[in-house]
Amino acid sequence: MNAPTAPLHLLPEVQQRDVPAALIDALKARFGEQCSTALVVREQHGRDESSFQVPPPAAVVFAQSTTDVADAVRLASQFEVPVIPFGVGSSLEGHLLAVQGGISLDVSRMNQVLSVNAEDLTVTVQPGITRKQLNEEIKSTGLFFPIDPGADATIGGMTATRASGTNAVRYGTMRENVLALEVVTASGEVIRTGTRAKKSSAGYDLTRLMVGSEGTLGVITEITVRLYPLPEAVSAAICSFPSIEAAVRTTIQTIQLGVPIARVELIDHNTVRMVNQYSKLSLREEPMLLMEFHGSPTSVKEQAETVQEIASEFGGNAFEWASTPEERTRLWTARHNAYFAAVQSRPGCKAISTDTCVPISRLADCLLDSVTETDASGIPYFLVGHVGDGNFHFGYLINPDDADERAKAEELNHKLVTRALQLGGTCTGEHGVGLHKMGFLLDETGAGAVDMMRTIKRALDPKNILNPGKIFAL
Repeated sequence: MNAPTAPLHLLPEVQQRDVPAALIDALKARFGEQCSTALVVREQHGRDESSFQVPPPAAVVFAQSTTDVADAVRLASQFEVPVIPFGVGSSLEGHLLAVQGGISLDVSRMNQVLSVNAEDLTVTVQPGITRKQLNEEIKSTGLFFPIDPGADATIGGMTATRASGTNAVRYGTMRENVLALEVVTASGEVIRTGTRAKKSSAGYDLTRLMVGSEGTLGVITEITVRLYPLPEAVSAAICSFPSIEAAVRTTIQTIQLGVPIARVELIDHNTVRMVNQYSKLSLREEPMLLMEFHGSPTSVKEQAETVQEIASEFGGNAFEWASTPEERTRLWTARHNAYFAAVQSRPGCKAISTDTCVPISRLADCLLDSVTETDASGIPYFLVGHVGDGNFHFGYLINPDDADERAKAEELNHKLVTRALQLGGTCTGEHGVGLHKMGFLLDETGAGAVDMMRTIKRALDPKNILNPGKIFAL
């Protein structure tokens, strides 16, 4: 295995490319007030939710149309200056950072629903619309978009990182739910990939190539995604367990029996305590599964009864139901706020997040050994997981100025990823590679596969201007 990937500011200094004044002048002439060089704006676009410290971009362009994006990329290509797409800044892996300098291309103002095809269960949107905005826009159709990574991320960002989240166990990830794209290439050309048809055998699957490419192959300007009918009945439940192992074994048996559960989230006792304090709740401070069932009233009842029976075999108790929308929202809001609850529990800390995913049969092996290691380290942490598909996250809460704590957290992360790969898993289930997992990608895929990725990158972006320094080094 390669050595753990260290935070960027502990690595040798990254070479920043010069951004000529002529490019800034050209951008201001083309975009006017849509182009900003103000320090506060640049700094806002020079950080995300990761712990990396990187100089801000030289300028920020606020795109309002595909033409804006194409013109900005064309100008950047002319001067061979990096372009980094930016949505809402919720990345955990440094995707949005100008590690080689350049300009930030903010697409948050491109936030419109372009067309709804309810009969075909599809919608086409601009990249800056967030998942909550999208569902609010289409609620009158009786349909919804189920991918829920927790943060109110943009659909463009979710596509670029191949995001998933709490509903993935039933509805899949962005990989399964993106049908077609409009993309601006490194030369500023606008291309379209895919169609609204459910399947196609026409040529290379460029849509899948772009989904998960993290802005390194093109800038996404339109996305067509699948929609699903709102379930007739929805019920949520929480269940406490005497141990993490009992909760995990319940999850494994539920999935292996084919119960079509919509969500099943694990929260460890540390995280429950943090969530209680942050969200003013009174949940039992024990390992907990938070579950949701979708379907007809009869099927929801059958699913819930089956899971309750399985849970009881593993010591699950205190099953509590949340059937009203208000009660469900309260529970899921608390879950989605777990990250912020954890960070607030140690003022001034930074969270180094892990993102491994393993085959469901190996979930207990990977998770329990990792919990033992992390407990022994003495580093405060939180643990949450979309365990229905084998994906879970530790958040190591470190003092960012304490080199020993940071090194210890990186060592824990390295051991966790090593374990996951040995069990047939991946170094990232949904966050993407970005900066933090570049070494782990080589461990996971091998040098030959990474070289093939480099070949694709060089062919599509010969000047290396599209989000350079992410996924792998050229």
